Parts: sequence; C-alpha cells; structure tokens
Amino acid sequence: MYFVVKVTSGQERIVANMLQSKAGKGDQKVYSIMIVEGMRGYIIIEAEDELACREFVSKEHNVRGVLSKPLSQEEIDKLVSMPSKAQDIQKGDTVEFSTGPFKGYKAKVLKIDDTKNDMTVELMDVVVPIPITTKINTAKVIQKAKNDEE
Repeated sequence: MYFVVKVTSGQERIVANMLQSKAGKGDQKVYSIMIVEGMRGYIIIEAEDELACREFVSKEHNVRGVLSKPLSQEEIDKLVSMPSKAQDIQKGDTVEFSTGPFKGYKAKVLKIDDTKNDMTVELMDVVVPIPITTKINTAKVIQKAKNDEE
C-alpha cells in the first residue's frame, strides 16, 4: 500500500534520504520511498499497512504526518508517468518564460541539466546577453531548434 507523508516543504529529499538509511538498518515493513516532482511538501512511502508507515516515520525531523487514505495503484501510475518538461526542451530551442522575473522574455537554450531540472539560457533582445540558469518548468518552447542534418 502507498501512503502520502506530509513533510516540511523543500525538505523532501532530505527526509527521503534519512528514511532510506533508516529502512536499511532495521527490520522495517517499508518497501519504497518516492519523491514526485511537483508534490512539494509530500513524499510517498510504500509500506505493508498504515500502522507500519506511521511507526516508520514517527519522531523523525521534518515529518508532519501521514494522510489516512492510501493511494491506489492507478494514482501511483499517474504520478510516476507524468511527462517531464525536461523532455520537451532541448539545447538550441527558443523558449519563453511564463513565470518568474523574466516572464515574457524569450531566450535561447544553451545547456540542459536533467539531474537538477535546470537549463542555462541566454536572453534575447537584451543589450548584453548573459547566461542565466533557471528551472526548466519556468519556460515553454516557442520554437524548436533547427536540425542541421536535413
């Protein structure tokens, strides 16, 4: 069964790493720990039952509680199969920022860092082009890079 655990927002990875090391040490009835992009303040734990999950996370730093209703396999499949915007944006694409301080600006993608979900871009239509590193989900592709192999 899968349970949603409420954690301090921004501390999902820290809590998951801490719980993972705890799971390796003891005789826990916990099978997996997941962090889902876009679910700030929550992690998902696969455990034998709700009691096992609650005992596993009790008295841990940055853990705020366990939601009482478990997730179904269909809900887990949806969360895991959600397409990442990182797959849409490629080096050389022209993007437009939809949020943040550069909202409305266009930029050319110089580099993609999939592990951090970041991209380095160079703003267009500015006097001095400066490379900026930002999250991929702050922009959308408005023009794909031209393929030189044609």
